[in-house]
Amino acid sequence: MKKSVLTGILGFVIGILFTGIVMYQVAPGMMILEDESKFSSFDETVMMFEESVIKHDWKLITTHDLQKSMAKFGKDVKAVKVFELCHPDHAGRILEKNGERIVSSLMPCRIAIYEKDDGKIYVSRMNSGMMAGAMDGIIPEVMEEAASQNEDILNAILN
Repeated sequence: MKKSVLTGILGFVIGILFTGIVMYQVAPGMMILEDESKFSSFDETVMMFEESVIKHDWKLITTHDLQKSMAKFGKDVKAVKVFELCHPDHAGRILEKNGERIVSSLMPCRIAIYEKDDGKIYVSRMNSGMMAGAMDGIIPEVMEEAASQNEDILNAILN
């Protein structure tokens, strides 16, 4: 009896450790999505993305040109731009409620377009649809809508 209890506890602990290791390895790939652009040119990918944002009635708040920013500090990096997108209707639904404002640090939606050493252009973004499931109130509904619309915007440039 004592041996089977100890074996059960040991199995439970090993199971928890194994799950933790797997989650440590898998979680980053679940939280951030990355896809290859269907365009071979960074500038064309950016241009088509910006057009898609407008077409889908989202607002491009600002663009961070990280390549230029890093050059100011003597760093030479490949092309990287981070875009901040906003849909006032979605943002308003969250920001008008005290309890929902906790996710304002995730706003506006950010999408990065960058070049890698393989010469290909990639797009990354937070997997806000997945993250929405862990939220309360209207946050999941708004985040899932925004995530779906962001994917619609990205369909213009992804393979």
